[in-house]
Amino acid sequence: MVQLALFALFAPVAMFLAIAVLPPQRRRGVLAGALSSTVAVASLGAGIAALLRYDGQPVERTVTWLVHHGRPIASVGVFLDGVSLSMMVVVGLVAAGVQVYSLGYLHGEPEPHIGRYFAWQSLFIFSMQSMVVAPNLLQLFAGWELVGLCSYLLIGYYWTKPSAAKAAVKAFWVTKFADMGLMAGIIVLFVETGSFDWQPGLAAPVATAVAAGLFIGVMGKSAQVPLHIWLPDAMEGPTPVSALLHAATMVAAGVYLIVRAYPIFEAAPGVLAFMAWLGAITAFVAAVTAIAQDDIKKVLAYSTCSQLGYMVAALGSGHAMGGYFHLTTHAFFKALLFLGAGAAIHAVHSNDIHDMGGLLKKMPWSSGLFLVGTLALIGFPGTAGFFSKDFLLEELLEAGQLVPLALLVVSAGLTAFYMTRVFSIAYLGDPSPAAEHAHGTPATMFTPMAVLGVLALGAGYFGARLAELWGFEYAFHLSALGLATTGLGLLGIALGWLKYARGVDVVPSLTGLRAFIRSGPVDTFWDRAWRRGLLPTARGIGWFDRYVVDGLINLVAWATLRGSEALRKLQTGRAVDYVYAVVVGLVIFAAYGTIAR
Repeated sequence: MVQLALFALFAPVAMFLAIAVLPPQRRRGVLAGALSSTVAVASLGAGIAALLRYDGQPVERTVTWLVHHGRPIASVGVFLDGVSLSMMVVVGLVAAGVQVYSLGYLHGEPEPHIGRYFAWQSLFIFSMQSMVVAPNLLQLFAGWELVGLCSYLLIGYYWTKPSAAKAAVKAFWVTKFADMGLMAGIIVLFVETGSFDWQPGLAAPVATAVAAGLFIGVMGKSAQVPLHIWLPDAMEGPTPVSALLHAATMVAAGVYLIVRAYPIFEAAPGVLAFMAWLGAITAFVAAVTAIAQDDIKKVLAYSTCSQLGYMVAALGSGHAMGGYFHLTTHAFFKALLFLGAGAAIHAVHSNDIHDMGGLLKKMPWSSGLFLVGTLALIGFPGTAGFFSKDFLLEELLEAGQLVPLALLVVSAGLTAFYMTRVFSIAYLGDPSPAAEHAHGTPATMFTPMAVLGVLALGAGYFGARLAELWGFEYAFHLSALGLATTGLGLLGIALGWLKYARGVDVVPSLTGLRAFIRSGPVDTFWDRAWRRGLLPTARGIGWFDRYVVDGLINLVAWATLRGSEALRKLQTGRAVDYVYAVVVGLVIFAAYGTIAR
């Protein structure tokens, strides 16, 4: 099992090095893509085999990394249990599908660019997997930062496009800002315990400090309000990047961190309560914002923010099963939605849903798979999203988190409404001029979508098996809350279909709401905070450093030089002057001795 897991971990980084170092791989992007996709599929196979061999007993294999005063304080290696092995398979499955899909999606790109793309994708797979199997927080942090680097590189893939370059920098700095909290939490843990290991027995004040720091990092990586502003802009990268990094895996890293370190969070009830509220607020705000978007990728980006809010809120209820279960199912149906959106974009060469219209007739199979992903996201009965979403809502009800629960239930209705809007306009509406020549989806793009479609439908039926694997409790049953949420979702579907497919004004005009959202109030807040707060503060610190700190140092240096120049004049080089100096010194010491006596 360990050997299989190590192969799944290191095969992608070996592929990255091969593409980066060997000139033929760098220049022949199609070959690099084919080999990289093959390695990704092989890595997935090894991960699945390792999971199948897991017998319920966690395995840890590490080597010493850092030593302090002869005592090891950190190690690197793998920690394999049900939680990490299942996440390894989820990451590997989505990554392999995206790699194969990219072969078709990037067809026609300059070959060196394709080689660069697959090199970074391979590095990302290694980075994410190294974080997943990390035996301690220090290795997790290393993988966490490598994942952020890959996100920066892939968002800016179209580096000659100014908006893509700005989006990459924005994503990098917002997440780095949050990562200072993660680093602070890790430092507090080490100071208090002398170790970076997962600590299930911390005192409440220490656990609260550590959990708060870790959660700040989660807010950035998993796009929680108000640090969610980078994720919609990240859609400037290629659509397969959005599917892999910004929907299914990288943004889920924060949720995975909470699950992995859940004993620490359980000892910090104040942090859990904050998570429940913030997650619910994020789910609601992002769902409302998605209604105003015409760019299909930005709709899905805000939907991702919303679903991540569901996961964080569920974990804040004091139960880990619902949030982790929804992370797993969401990875499948959201990756499917992004790949389906990519197929539509590939066909009409536009991201705007109003440029798509009538795609159901032009691309029936791809449209059907997009519909499957839509229904799973909505939580339609029988789909994977139905089981995971209803279960996490039950956990919030059991925990007595009624206000966050109410926000999530309302968000479920909004999700149904805005996704029905997208499907009605892009797939059921009248064909636009851009969609007249839409074409079918190549096999390299369609096959991964089909696999994800099966999982988006069926993954929810394995809840009991996953709970056993993870060591959690799970018992799904239909309840009044579940029926109410499903009813609200069906209402959202009906309203969206009537308004956008049939043209019936069943809801008030959304013009004012759309204008307010498009004005970007949160982005405006951060822009003002940057321009009026951070930049003046930075200029002030720069002035203090330049003129006070450097000034004092320069003053000491100047005084030393001037003093040495003055003293140097006493060194004449004449022996007689030194004799006179000795005599004068003896006289002074003799006089001092006489007076002192």
